[in-house]
Amino acid sequence: MSTKDSKLVVGVDVGGTFTDLFILDESTGQASIVKVPSTRGNESQGFMNALGKISAQSTQSTQSTNPIEMIKTIVHGTTVGTNALLERKVAKTGMITTRGFKDVLEMRRRDRPHTWGLRGEFKPVIPRHLRLEVDERVLADGTLHTALDTEQVKGAVEQLLANGCEAVCIFFINAFANKTNELKALEVVKSLWPNQFITSAVLVLPEIREFERCSTAALSAVLQPVVGEYLNKLDDSLREAGFGGEFLIVQSNGGVMSLETASDMPFKTALSGPAAGVIACAEIAKAAGFPRVITGDMGGTSFDVSLIDEKGASLAAQTAIEFGLVIRSPMIQIETIGAGGGSIASVDSSQMLGVGPESAGSNPGPACYARGNLRPTVTDANVVLGRIASDRPLGGGLLKPLDLSLATQAIKEYVADPLGIDVMSAAEAILKVANSKMAGAIRLVSIEKGYDPRDFAYMPFGGGGALHVCAMMREVGVKSGLIPRYPGVTSALGCVIADMRHDGVQTLNTALDALDMGLVTELIKSISDTCHKRLDQSGVKFVEVQEQLSFDMLYVGQTHTLNVNISEVLDSKKAASSKPWSSLSVLAIKQAFEDSYRNAFGRTLGDIGIKVLNLRFSVVGVRPKFDLSVLAPQQTKMPEPLGYQNVFHAGVLHKAIRYARLDLPVAATLQGPAILEQSDTTLWLEPDFYAVVDKLGNLILTQEKPRGL
Repeated sequence: MSTKDSKLVVGVDVGGTFTDLFILDESTGQASIVKVPSTRGNESQGFMNALGKISAQSTQSTQSTNPIEMIKTIVHGTTVGTNALLERKVAKTGMITTRGFKDVLEMRRRDRPHTWGLRGEFKPVIPRHLRLEVDERVLADGTLHTALDTEQVKGAVEQLLANGCEAVCIFFINAFANKTNELKALEVVKSLWPNQFITSAVLVLPEIREFERCSTAALSAVLQPVVGEYLNKLDDSLREAGFGGEFLIVQSNGGVMSLETASDMPFKTALSGPAAGVIACAEIAKAAGFPRVITGDMGGTSFDVSLIDEKGASLAAQTAIEFGLVIRSPMIQIETIGAGGGSIASVDSSQMLGVGPESAGSNPGPACYARGNLRPTVTDANVVLGRIASDRPLGGGLLKPLDLSLATQAIKEYVADPLGIDVMSAAEAILKVANSKMAGAIRLVSIEKGYDPRDFAYMPFGGGGALHVCAMMREVGVKSGLIPRYPGVTSALGCVIADMRHDGVQTLNTALDALDMGLVTELIKSISDTCHKRLDQSGVKFVEVQEQLSFDMLYVGQTHTLNVNISEVLDSKKAASSKPWSSLSVLAIKQAFEDSYRNAFGRTLGDIGIKVLNLRFSVVGVRPKFDLSVLAPQQTKMPEPLGYQNVFHAGVLHKAIRYARLDLPVAATLQGPAILEQSDTTLWLEPDFYAVVDKLGNLILTQEKPRGL
């Protein structure tokens, strides 16, 4: 069957416990989900298992009995690179660097793992004996001070290969200002290195600040063999199974990229899965009439929080996967804490109860999984309190029934007895501590950045988010909760929604008054050509292609920059020129900076000089969107309850009514206490909370009684 006959678009999110699919049939507009257990250590197997569960009937075709042949596009959110860094399961890699600068990667910013203590250590991903120095030097202004000694580069390559290195990273100081020496070294290494795993820091990140450039390039280098092998093996398995469509990867900025780009620059997948979830939340919330939401993705090991306003999700310039593992690349701003369903609760020597960051993960998992872990987790607390029924576990029966007795014993031994309280009180205490940590993360992305959370709705997703939604609303003060139709597969849905995006950056480091607009135009054209080439090579058809220009700017004497979006200036000039940036002026850039500075800080600094540090340019290929109304409930009558369940809440035993959430019709209204169950999550609706099903199948939660109830 030809690819042109294919109709299915599939988003795939591989999590620690489950691998999730969101399937859209473009021929019918129908959507469905698939959930299978993840296969840790061989994630591609779980991926293929999930695709095998796609119903052949959903293709609406009699031409093929193999649903994989009917898939037009697969978009994958992957955590393979992130997990490899966290577990230090990366390729043995060497570095060739400027003489005197081999320790940039290890010195970092002279920060410490624990701010108020001297404990802690940092292990670089490239050990010191594999970081080799050669003679070359470029000054900060781009002056070529010392030409590259190519014979030393050849010797370094021979030494690294003799030490068994699989990949190599080239990092020369100040190469962002003059690439000559680093590109010459790249040519030498390519002529001698036996594979394609060669990384040039200046091509990865031509931006000022040596540690961030060095760290980003080093992490990309050590991940190239790992991520490349995973993606290529997965691609081969897909092709062998009959897949002939487009295979795309979600990147940390919320866009997607081709398999080739992901293999070349694997650091761009650092927050792939969580970023896809945020993109889905932005689209769902907008369609539901909530332009401002705070998202909370609660999985097995972590709680990821992001803020979305009228302009969309915020982008951060860099992130740290772990202490010292810094990646500088535009990515959706996500704050992560160790507060997932598998987070372990413990009592320390001072009788203080803590939850996380240590996690039981998916294997062995919470005590109730009966896989060998005997310590209590957040999930165990929810099971003991009755919010998760032990005979109806998450995953629609994919896991065996949970063991209530093991969960009870774990909480009794490790929390209740040490604190001298009963098991139910101990379970509630575990949730209170976890909820407090999660509320703190929400305040971090809202209050501490000048936003009032009362102006936002709270949107939980992930397998555990809906269990804690009412607690988060109370803790933080948001007035509305918005729970998507399929919370547990939101990241997979985001894969289907995400556009293709490529970003470029170049350091200018000059006074605004001295900015050479001719040079700016040349740089934009160069970055634009590169980004457009990547779009063209992907083979994806776009509804439109958008371009975004911004500058990192600051007043003279300042350290931190402000990213100034010039896209509106560009838009205003499109009618006059096919290349609107060619008519951009210093005056227009200055005005944009002062407007942005005034909006951020309430004032400008008068006649103090302004500097332009970096130019940033992005190209976005907008993919076709589907109508979210396909998620709307088809039922018209209120279903019969599944029964009642005893739930312990706030020191009182409640009889909560149970419903199958997906059977609720539009406008169905419920009052807590209630439990709503579906295969990918469970919702605990606390007493005095109300839930209404909107026209898209979302649940809208409030503490105010809806009209007519």
